[in-house]
Amino acid sequence: MSSYEPLTIDSAISLVKKLGLFAEEDTVSANEIGDGNLNYVFHIKGTEKSVIVKQALPYAKVVGESWPLTLERADIENRALRLQGTFAPDYTPKVYYSDKDLAITIMEDLSHLQIARTGLINEEDYPLIARHTGEFIARTLYGTSDFALGPQEKKKLQHTFNNPELCDITEGLVFTDPFFDAETNEFEESLRPDVEKLWQDNELKLHAAQLKRLFLTSGDALLHGDLHTGSIFASPTETKVIDPEFAFYGPFGFDIAHFTANLFMNSLSREESRREPLYEHVATVWDIFNREFRRLWNEQNTEAFAQTDGYLDWLLADIFEQATGFMGLEMIRRTIGLAHVKDLDGIADDEKRLQAKRYSLSLGTHFVKERASYSSAQQLITAVKEAIR
Repeated sequence: MSSYEPLTIDSAISLVKKLGLFAEEDTVSANEIGDGNLNYVFHIKGTEKSVIVKQALPYAKVVGESWPLTLERADIENRALRLQGTFAPDYTPKVYYSDKDLAITIMEDLSHLQIARTGLINEEDYPLIARHTGEFIARTLYGTSDFALGPQEKKKLQHTFNNPELCDITEGLVFTDPFFDAETNEFEESLRPDVEKLWQDNELKLHAAQLKRLFLTSGDALLHGDLHTGSIFASPTETKVIDPEFAFYGPFGFDIAHFTANLFMNSLSREESRREPLYEHVATVWDIFNREFRRLWNEQNTEAFAQTDGYLDWLLADIFEQATGFMGLEMIRRTIGLAHVKDLDGIADDEKRLQAKRYSLSLGTHFVKERASYSSAQQLITAVKEAIR
């Protein structure tokens, strides 16, 4: 096939057999398992092996054909997966095949693992998820930065990951719409007084605008771009980061911010006695990120100022301040914007759900406005604990 057409279960099976991923005589079954907003995802299983076939749609499923999207994002995702796999192979699914015209990527089946968000909502623990995610973020960011590649090679790579349409979604849904009475916002009417207070908070808007400018203008490294707990498959011993279709060159602090924001939002859905594992994950991911980033800095650095006293410490402090602000924005938009999290929406008790969402809004607002006041994960954890007593 040379031009785009949406896959069906039958055509997906035909494709994997044509590619030789399964023998022609093999009994193969398939089902559509995608629950995201932008793609078809097929789980294809033979007698001895299985694969995932992912195809980008030319529109956003969450809205419909009235929100058209480029299919280029599938090529970006494929290339991002392959590149991330060179830096963090243990934490990246293997890619077996891709087709730019069909917007298809065929990759490793991870169905022996669970989407981390689902497991965390069920209060399952993944003792290594923060360690693995911290290593993934540090290695993929550092490996695609000026420090590892040098400015010229970094610019060449950066040019190939121009992703304007997906960035436009983030720029609108994360950085803009939640702070105005936009049609994309969605929230319970009981939250309206809290939301209108947020819309009228000029100081918050000023800080959101500053963070938006940083997102728009900074090109530190190749980001995953949407690294929340729904973009991670996990088990007690294994972690895989998926779905980098939002990948682009952006600020160092963005990915880790989204991961920690989603951990904190999950903690808000739990009883107090069950929150500590989430706090430990927040502390661990930052500890591992800093440790791994320092190791790579000392081992693989093209920067003339690399050994200048104080430079690395300043950089890591700046990344932490960025991330604290981005974390706050993520907590706000996941509460009142277009795309919510099941962690909060799934709280059955109305009063508890609304209280958790109010905490998410107030904490998000605080972290955006006061991001310069924080310098450690433990300080963030303490602030959350004190706010929700």
